[in-house]
Amino acid sequence: MEFEAVFADVARVIEGIGVVIMAIGLAVCLIRYAYDVLRKGAGSYQQLRVNLGRVILLGLEILIVGDIVRTIIVDTSVESVLVLGLIVVIRTVLSFALEVEISGAWPWQQRPTN
Repeated sequence: MEFEAVFADVARVIEGIGVVIMAIGLAVCLIRYAYDVLRKGAGSYQQLRVNLGRVILLGLEILIVGDIVRTIIVDTSVESVLVLGLIVVIRTVLSFALEVEISGAWPWQQRPTN
């Protein structure tokens, strides 16, 4: 196999891991929420949102790694680097938005005490 083909496969595996983490994380969060509803009579919607946000953040970070590997090693054109930059910017904005949803404050601000 060629060097680029191997790393194209590596990038696909990394991206697949990110997707699997998000899918399994979603299932675990929903099962945990359903268990809380059945056990306590009411589940914590806020806790569900926090857990889902954490799962999405982890998945996005792993997807970014896959995109970086693909762009740096497999497809090294100016167009692919620009697309990677746009993807990273979009995912970074999503990460910041999710962080605010989870913690209630921007990452550089002091967290509110509960």
